[in-house]
Amino acid sequence: MREVKISLVGYGVVGHGVVEVLDRKRKALRDMGLDLKLVSVTDHTGSVVADDGVEGQKILGERTLQQVSNCEISSKEIIRSVESDLVVEVTPTNIVHGQPGLGHMEEALSQGKHLVTSNKGPLVVAYGRLKRLAEDHGVSMKYEATVGGTMPLISLIERTLVGNNILGIRGIFNGTCNYILTRMTEEQYPYARALNEAQDLGYAEADPTYDVEGVDTAGKVVILANSIFDMNVKYGDVNVEGITRITPEALLLAKKRGYVIKLIGEVPALTVRPMLVPIGSPLAVGSTLNAAAIYTDLSGTITVTGLGAGRIETASAILSDIVSIYRTKSIDSIS
Repeated sequence: MREVKISLVGYGVVGHGVVEVLDRKRKALRDMGLDLKLVSVTDHTGSVVADDGVEGQKILGERTLQQVSNCEISSKEIIRSVESDLVVEVTPTNIVHGQPGLGHMEEALSQGKHLVTSNKGPLVVAYGRLKRLAEDHGVSMKYEATVGGTMPLISLIERTLVGNNILGIRGIFNGTCNYILTRMTEEQYPYARALNEAQDLGYAEADPTYDVEGVDTAGKVVILANSIFDMNVKYGDVNVEGITRITPEALLLAKKRGYVIKLIGEVPALTVRPMLVPIGSPLAVGSTLNAAAIYTDLSGTITVTGLGAGRIETASAILSDIVSIYRTKSIDSIS
């Protein structure tokens, strides 16, 4: 049985999902030979540290860690001082400067700890630096959850499509925008009504700017450009247009001509814009689904679809990344 000690940094919606999934899947993971032990959980209100493992059920009912905190040192000091093998970083995204997540990630990698994250900001701001830190310290950095929710996009390219030249990627990378456009198409809702419905259902934030202006999708385009195409680009290199100016009339006209309008991110073109997609296309998915077409030289076009970034969906991608690190290590040790 391989024991893996995990430090979780960030206890918002995604952090709760990670604790819940680790708790729910404990037996299945042990059957696979992995004992994933959560030894610390920290957020801006406090930290819970337990060498023998934090009991998920004792903290899942808490919105923050303030009431159950047993340690007052900073997140960076937790990463530095708590004995752990892997850090899961799920603090809020900031694509301008990447903090506080960037500092957490740099600390984890510098300490020789594997890193799994759903936080796009640091990867948009400093992917190259983080990659070098991971390589220099001989650890893995995994970030499937930053791009497509449950879509196995990065892992599919890195493992299954190895040997292929990836010619391009285009897809729907934001479930909020896709939900709004789907409702505008199906019900001929005006943009404001569809947005309000998405907010009521929890699909859109109170301030939806990052989603509807294409900022979130552009961040994902940058991550794909740098990690898959080795392009060394920043957010400002992406040509971005959101969905706020799309009208029900435009969507109806497109439908009559056999198309739907979707917010599409493209790499290596570095564009995010509403585009016409044929109704029969694999990219013409509805509701909060994401979809991506991967264009290759050997395997043709591979299309993947998955749920966008919800609490459990994001935690699922994080868990897959954790397991992949230790499965890879086991294979490497055998060979």
